[in-house]
Amino acid sequence: MIDEFLELLRGARMYDLAQPWFVGMPHYPSHPPFLFSLSKKHGDYVGPGGVSSASEAIALGGHVGTHIDALCHYSCGGMLHGGVPAEGVQSYSEGLRHLSIDTVGLVLRRGVLLDIAGLEGVEALPVDYTITPECLDAAVRAQGVEIRRGDVVLLRTGWGRFWNEPARYIAEVRGPGPEAEGARWLSERGIYAAGSDTVSFERVPAPSMPVHVHLLVESGIHIIESLNLEEVARERVYTFLFVAAPLKIRGGTGSPLRPFAVAP
Repeated sequence: MIDEFLELLRGARMYDLAQPWFVGMPHYPSHPPFLFSLSKKHGDYVGPGGVSSASEAIALGGHVGTHIDALCHYSCGGMLHGGVPAEGVQSYSEGLRHLSIDTVGLVLRRGVLLDIAGLEGVEALPVDYTITPECLDAAVRAQGVEIRRGDVVLLRTGWGRFWNEPARYIAEVRGPGPEAEGARWLSERGIYAAGSDTVSFERVPAPSMPVHVHLLVESGIHIIESLNLEEVARERVYTFLFVAAPLKIRGGTGSPLRPFAVAP
């Protein structure tokens, strides 16, 4: 049985949907940056036979780079998803004791890419572009796909191509994405998670972050941000097996993610 399963995988194409982490990489201004240092170089200590090792130290926020939001990342009126008061389940030392990222296991689900930039015939959407329900309907029709309950739905804006240009990618926290109506279009279909190639899944600036509130707090739908969707869109792979797992950070509100799209 295992051999048959492995044989199926050998014929599959794997698409890496993560952006690289590096010093100076884009990050949301209210989150800490990615920090890296080679703390031990080869030759600092040389063992018998001339053997040495090198190692690094890293530091980053849970929402830096390609990452997934836990449902406890946002609250509204002091309440988390399910009506749980945030005040009683949080502390600086322990994080969130309800709906934290360590409760999210392997994400192994049907994935759907909606290429909004491709639909508009542009390499990247304008900074003030709103992904409306009409856009989403048009992408579904044009690509011949359907959205099913439990899917991971990824929206391509084309902004992933700016990852190596941090100032352009962050754009003073301005960028395309859905507003509340687009978020409701997604939640009405009962999806598991929604993601995009932008630093903030919704169109920003948006001081009250209505899309985050609707998806995370009101609907229990995870958000995945800063994806790399360029290759999978270029090859027009619109449906696939989405595979990823967050780090098991007890009390965490989010985690770095290494997602893959697996397609025949």
